Amino acid sequence: MAGKDRDRFSTATRLRLLGEQTAARVYRSQTRRQARRSRLTGRAALLALVLCTLVVALAYPTRQYVSQRAEIAELEREREQAREKVEQLRDLKARWQDDAYAEQRIRERLHYVKPGETGYIVIDPNAAKKSRTTQGVAARPWYANVWDGVDKADRADQ
Repeated sequence: MAGKDRDRFSTATRLRLLGEQTAARVYRSQTRRQARRSRLTGRAALLALVLCTLVVALAYPTRQYVSQRAEIAELEREREQAREKVEQLRDLKARWQDDAYAEQRIRERLHYVKPGETGYIVIDPNAAKKSRTTQGVAARPWYANVWDGVDKADRADQ
């Protein structure tokens, strides 16, 4: 037993124990480092860099694509409105080809009467309160609109 005690206090034994403890600490720190290092490898970093580059490179074309799709949709909507307007104008043209419709509109707008008929205009009692220029253009006879144009031209010269 005395040999064991002496062994325990010998310098060689203490150095060996100290070396083993140090080796254990180094081994533990290396395993921790490896565990941390294994999370982000060089391949993962390169992959992240490539993905970021792709996102940056594709951002502008994607934005252009989306804006062009919106513009196409807007143009298609305008085309549809123009097509509807053309249909309305075709219908109106077909109506004006009918002599009865043309005669009706001419008599209504220009206040024409056939020979032997008596023309009259019903005046609204509230019309006196309205001036000639405050009435809507469509509500007035055509000659009133012409006369207003002449008045405006005279005022522009002065």
